[in-house]
Amino acid sequence: MQAPSVGARSRPAETPASLEDFVRDGLLARNAVAEACFAREAPALAIACQEMAARFLRGGRLLAFGRGACATDAQHVAVEFVHPVIVGKRALPALDLSAEFASWTSVIGRPDDMAIGFGPPGGDTEVSATLAALRRAGLQTFALPGAEGGYALSPPSGDPFVHQEIVEILYHTLWETVHVFFEHRSRGHDVGDAGFLYPYLGRSEQDTSGVLQSVAASIREKAEDDSRLRTRVAGEQSGSLAAAAELIAERVRAGGKLLLFGNGGSATDANDLAIDCVAPPKGYRPIPALSLSLEPATISAVANDIGPDAIFLRQLIAHAAPQDVAVAFSTSGNSRNVVAALEEARRRGLATLALVGDDGGEVVRRGLADHALVVPTDYIPRIQEVHASVYHVLRDAVDRCLDGRAP
Repeated sequence: MQAPSVGARSRPAETPASLEDFVRDGLLARNAVAEACFAREAPALAIACQEMAARFLRGGRLLAFGRGACATDAQHVAVEFVHPVIVGKRALPALDLSAEFASWTSVIGRPDDMAIGFGPPGGDTEVSATLAALRRAGLQTFALPGAEGGYALSPPSGDPFVHQEIVEILYHTLWETVHVFFEHRSRGHDVGDAGFLYPYLGRSEQDTSGVLQSVAASIREKAEDDSRLRTRVAGEQSGSLAAAAELIAERVRAGGKLLLFGNGGSATDANDLAIDCVAPPKGYRPIPALSLSLEPATISAVANDIGPDAIFLRQLIAHAAPQDVAVAFSTSGNSRNVVAALEEARRRGLATLALVGDDGGEVVRRGLADHALVVPTDYIPRIQEVHASVYHVLRDAVDRCLDGRAP
């Protein structure tokens, strides 16, 4: 099995004056890359989403897969489609088949299904071969990246972290846009409750080409929304993010590790950062990290025998050491199992970090994190997309601190 290739770390042309400047520059640099990508890709994405909606309505399923850190994107896709973040949206059949994707997809794949394969900027030969076989079998395919898909994405960046962030925006776009086409089909030309997802879509009748143009315009607006949020976080929280990086580096030097946790899409963020720490791209040093969200047998056992509020708490009791750092992901800041784990981390003397959304919720109100990094919106996909930028910049900043390269 050939390992997926990865791009080397990107380095700024000039050394920033401080770690805070490095963090701010890193966040802001992503904006132009994302906006350029979606300005180019929006029309093709709109057409692909229209076909996805038709396939789901015929009983098709979405089969997602990848390897290493890319497998966490497949996890994220599966949970987003099966368990929608917007109340009232239909559950759609989606599966993460990363564990044995070549065999699994060949056995269960059907012509009305869709397949999405994830890889690093340099691609993954096994993912590409599987997508090519599924496309020949009649499935709609998405190559992220690659040339083998019915929808094929050219790598938007050679930096594997930036690449992943843009891919995350893209698959959130797939989920959101499919629901817009469902609404459009079931209500004639009225997008109804999905209107707030796509502000360009009104209630007036329009032909299919008009809908596609409007959807494409709204896809481009998503990237612009993320840019506004990144810019705000960069302006208001770069100092806190730099301090969090220094704290993590200090704990790692003392023999500590990261303990990461979150629910749903935030669980996949925790999993992604854990893999980015222990199996990083070329040029980064490994950092000890565990994701408590990556233990399905333990999670289901604790949830069944004690209750869901204890799924991270119980694991933290088993694994935590005083020099460790607890890193929580919660789009609301109110998840009870996240709060319980942070409370226990405090009792045990761990450093605590939280990536949250909206106003930070209970995590911020109760001061449960030494550093709380808040994405100031209540819309979950945008929170998670900016969280990805935040934790990737954090990972880069920690590496610089450990290497003694922090300004």
